[in-house]
Amino acid sequence: MMNTVILVPQGAEYKAVCRGLRQNTESTPRVLAIPVGMQSFTKYLQQWDKQQSPAKVVVMGLCGSLSQNYAVGDVVLYQSCTYQGQVQECDRTFMTQLSSLPPKVSLVKGLTSDRVIWSATEKSCLGKTSNCDVVDMESFAALKFFQPMGVEVAVLRVVSDDCQHDIPDLTAAISADGSLQTLPLAWGLISQPIAATRLIRGSLQGLRVLERVTQALFCQG
Repeated sequence: MMNTVILVPQGAEYKAVCRGLRQNTESTPRVLAIPVGMQSFTKYLQQWDKQQSPAKVVVMGLCGSLSQNYAVGDVVLYQSCTYQGQVQECDRTFMTQLSSLPPKVSLVKGLTSDRVIWSATEKSCLGKTSNCDVVDMESFAALKFFQPMGVEVAVLRVVSDDCQHDIPDLTAAISADGSLQTLPLAWGLISQPIAATRLIRGSLQGLRVLERVTQALFCQG
């Protein structure tokens, strides 16, 4: 995995990937913490030095399921990613490399959203109307930015919430710069305790799997 950069949302997801890489005795790939959300991540990419672009980019992190076929803790590798009707294909050769991972990896169609998709009703509806399996808030931007430059891009994520239950609506907790604001986040969790418990449990499970997947992917000696 020479000249590979991992892009992962800042905060707990970034920390999980870094923990997974601690076991690596070889040259560690560069890990960059990116802002949460499509708009803030797009602004981040606009400041990218194109002269310093890597050969390969892996977008990692958590995602939400839009299908009953994918449950919390499942590892998914995107074949493509859709945003507002536009579709970006992931690099096939790079995907094949990653799909030979020790844990079971499912090939999926991803959807990128501008906001948190929190209700089970909307998740199921989005799954049907978009024909996508999982949802995140950043992947499409990476594909759109790097692929025209000849960079191989893959998206590897772990499901942290299913499509059958609500999670708290944490849209207000994401600031314009793509960071999580502590007070709105806390209020969003406190005001919806059952959904919050489910989200926290799913996130912790997803983060543990994300750490293990990172270790399997980059720490094979």
